[in-house]
Amino acid sequence: MQLEPGPSSSETLPEAQVVLRRFTASAEDAGRRLDLYLASRLPDLSRTRIQELIEQGRVRISERLARSAQRVVPGDVIDIEILPRPPLRATPEEIPLDVLYEDEDVIVVNKPAGMVVHAGAGAAGGTLVNALLHHFGTLSSLGGNLRPGIVHRLDRGTSGAMVVARTNAAHRVLAEQFRSRVVTKTYVALLHGRMAPDSGTIARQITRDPQRRTRMTARLAHGRAAQTDWRVLLRLQNFTLVEATPRTGRTHQIRAHFAAAGHPLVGDALYGAPRQVRAGKAALKPLGRVFLHAARLSFAHPRTGATIEVRAPFDAGLREYLNELAQVSNVEPRRVDSALSRYL
Repeated sequence: MQLEPGPSSSETLPEAQVVLRRFTASAEDAGRRLDLYLASRLPDLSRTRIQELIEQGRVRISERLARSAQRVVPGDVIDIEILPRPPLRATPEEIPLDVLYEDEDVIVVNKPAGMVVHAGAGAAGGTLVNALLHHFGTLSSLGGNLRPGIVHRLDRGTSGAMVVARTNAAHRVLAEQFRSRVVTKTYVALLHGRMAPDSGTIARQITRDPQRRTRMTARLAHGRAAQTDWRVLLRLQNFTLVEATPRTGRTHQIRAHFAAAGHPLVGDALYGAPRQVRAGKAALKPLGRVFLHAARLSFAHPRTGATIEVRAPFDAGLREYLNELAQVSNVEPRRVDSALSRYL
């Protein structure tokens, strides 16, 4: 199991923790399924959760146990007992980890692409947290049962350096460093199109995309201030390899900023990148991820104050993809090696 209930269980919850709700069905509700009726009255509960409560005997209609498919009749008095779920807790899993730095206060890992940082919607196990608990036992508790030690995150499709707190004291100091923007994070990204000039800054506000809630946008006139500095490492036909340094820490900042500038990251279909990548007449195999790697991380040690700078070796799959792109672009391999020299 990747997640397990915490110390409390629903059978032993004090009565004060059980919420009792009562509804009286109106003529407009006649004939509706009970679970659908309750879902409309209790928007904070999923229909699945409501069905669970019905099956557990926590719902009664006019003093009698109810069924999910039961139809509501005008005048029905419906009582439901809402119990909080037992808190879930992440458990250790034997998953390999690439540890770049560790001491008694912090850990820096090279997170692989495809790995989720912690459990949440759509991910119950196989996370970085599960791996960390297996390798290190205990982490800071300030992130809660599902996010122990987690001070910042990388997207599922992003690889690279990520710092984790082993103690609560370290967690507090690191969290403040991120809030104060004194942590330096440097990424390498491959963009569609040719960026000009050789360096620059994107300063665009970022907010949730109202048309597609799973992504952010930097194309609107409102949002939270965000700044990304960048410089060109290499140009390959209609692609540009850049070093990007976000000066703020907004969700999907690098991806949203370059997409708004008309240069989405290779492999980033969510932000408008073509699914088929072509270099001249050659079609490249799908990358299978976003071309974004957290190459370097610099922060002050939370206890000693010493500067800790860690480099995450460049992802082998990304380097292979670059070499293939260089070949079809008639660019010498040594130019790729030179561009990546500080990240290898």
